[in-house]
Amino acid sequence: MSKLDEARKIINEVDREMATLFLRRMEAAEMVAEYKKENGLPIFDAQREADNIRRNSSLVEDELLREYYTAFLKSNMDISRRYQARLLEGMRVAYCGTEGAYAHLAARSHFPTARTVSYRSFEEAYLSVVNGECDVAVLPVENSVQGDVGQVTDLMFSGPLYVNSMFDMAISHDLLVIPGADASGIKTVVSHPQALGQCRDFINERGYEVIEFANTALAAKYVKEKNDPSIAAIASGEAGDIFELEVMEKNINSARNNTTRFAVFSSVMNDHSTKEMGVHTVILFTVRNEAGALARAIEIIGRHGFNMRTLRSRPMKELLWQYYFYVEAEGNIRSEEGQAMMRELTQNCDRLKAVGTYVKGEAV
Repeated sequence: MSKLDEARKIINEVDREMATLFLRRMEAAEMVAEYKKENGLPIFDAQREADNIRRNSSLVEDELLREYYTAFLKSNMDISRRYQARLLEGMRVAYCGTEGAYAHLAARSHFPTARTVSYRSFEEAYLSVVNGECDVAVLPVENSVQGDVGQVTDLMFSGPLYVNSMFDMAISHDLLVIPGADASGIKTVVSHPQALGQCRDFINERGYEVIEFANTALAAKYVKEKNDPSIAAIASGEAGDIFELEVMEKNINSARNNTTRFAVFSSVMNDHSTKEMGVHTVILFTVRNEAGALARAIEIIGRHGFNMRTLRSRPMKELLWQYYFYVEAEGNIRSEEGQAMMRELTQNCDRLKAVGTYVKGEAV
């Protein structure tokens, strides 16, 4: 047997073994896809892939071959992502608003292969997951200019769903008009109340009258239907494309770092029990009506190593002048310290709810 024949024989044997291993790997990828669907997680996890490449490439000692093996690993991961995307094409993602609204853009950015489903309110989108109509819901929880979205926080407190992901999306508002409209002729602007608030300086400088709409995309649709050159919408450029409007002025936000945080809600709590770094926890609680109760709860959280990043209160609908508290903290509630913290908080709080854990996402 020649060296060439011997080499080809080895390659054929390796390829057969690789085919068996490939099937095992794709079965595992299918399990990952199912887990991500249940927990409302995106397909791409940059940190996880970087860790895998760093760890597995070290198994190859030859520096030259390590370079090719790294490319091989990246190719495997790309194939795995594409397979997961195909499996998740039937995934249904709820959002509040209409096509072209910022919530729609957020849902589409985080779940690019899924089917997005529009609902009229935050509650309807949330309940669509509770009722099994959708797999996850993408809802805004906070804006860097306008503050928290109280309705969504209330749903966290009263509802059964978990937060398994949070991500930031930069919000850039544009002034949209019908084709041919002149800037001097604009008298009225229409948009969602938060968008109007985020563009207050721009509106006040020009003395526009304002009309509030349920969301920015509906405002753009209204301008299209009215076909009135004196009315403009404040919405995204994508909404302008959808409703065939022109952008009169771009990026009219009062604050240039206008950002909205979105949460992904699902019926299953994400399991970050094996992770220590980068995990954030969301908990909601009420404290007993006695001196120092809130201070004790905060002390417990800090004493167990949780770095509290957010603390805010919300009024309880069913009890006048009573409040519950929303906390986001760096730390893993599934860890031993996290479990000890929850046990101690239970003794200090009337109501205590772990809403979920997530690894902080990057800006979209």
